[in-house]
Amino acid sequence: MTISQGDQLPDATLVEMGADGPSPVSMADKTKGRKVVIFAVPGAYTPTCHSAHVPSFVRTKDQFDAKGVDEIICVSVNDPFVLKAWGEVTGATAAGITMLGDTESAFTKSIGMEFDAPPAGLLSRSKRYAMLVEDGKVTLFQPEESPGMCEVSAGEALLDNM
Repeated sequence: MTISQGDQLPDATLVEMGADGPSPVSMADKTKGRKVVIFAVPGAYTPTCHSAHVPSFVRTKDQFDAKGVDEIICVSVNDPFVLKAWGEVTGATAAGITMLGDTESAFTKSIGMEFDAPPAGLLSRSKRYAMLVEDGKVTLFQPEESPGMCEVSAGEALLDNM
C-alpha cells in the first residue's frame, strides 16, 4: 500500500557517506521532532533526476529554510559512494541537501513506491515523489505519475503547497 498524507512514516535504515565511510541512518531519528522534506529519485545521474529534480531543490533550499524546514533529504536506491559523488556534481552537497542511499530498497518498498524498468536497467527503484514530514508524520505527499516527469515533485511545486 502506498503511503499517503496523514500516515506515519515507517522507520528504515538508509546509508549516508560520512567522513569515515558509509554509516547507517535511521529515518525515524531523522524525522522525530523535526520538519523534513524528503524527495526520491529513480536513480543518480539519470536524465530527469540529474537535470531537473535535484536542481529544483538546490534552487529552492533557502526558501525551504525560510519555511522552517530542518533538512532536505534526497533518497535514491543507489549506494552511498555514488550518491556522494552525485551530490558533489549537482551542487546538492554544497547546498546542504542530505543524500541517502536506500541500498536495499527497504524504505522505498515500505512506503509502496518501488517500481522496475528493466529496459533501462532500473530494478527495485523508487518512483519519483516529494513529501513534507513533520515529527514523523507525512503532512504533504506529491508523487509523480511517471518516473520521467518532474512536475508535482519539484522543489517549487512542493513549496507552492506548503
